[in-house]
Amino acid sequence: MRAEGASTAAAAPGADATPVEGGAAAAQQRRSHWRRNLQITGALMVVWFVVSFVMTYFARELNFRFFGWPFSYWVGAQGAILVYLSIVALYAHLLHRADRAHGVAEED
Repeated sequence: MRAEGASTAAAAPGADATPVEGGAAAAQQRRSHWRRNLQITGALMVVWFVVSFVMTYFARELNFRFFGWPFSYWVGAQGAILVYLSIVALYAHLLHRADRAHGVAEED
């Protein structure tokens, strides 16, 4: 049975306490949030591309020692993996901030 005055629409899991109402302002807020998400994703994809392809392509020309190993070996064996992990952590942090700024953050 349903309580008097209760809504039949279920709230989204993790929805903020102040849900975004419908209308033009809400649509603009969703577009703004999605635009910010695409900006963050695009910037981090550029970093991924540079580390994955550009650094690897030019690694032999970058002939110097880095922490006692040739730089090309270090980039392939350890450096790229550290950058990829940093990209994931940075993406999570930046999206969490964007979610809070646009009022769609999940509760901690």
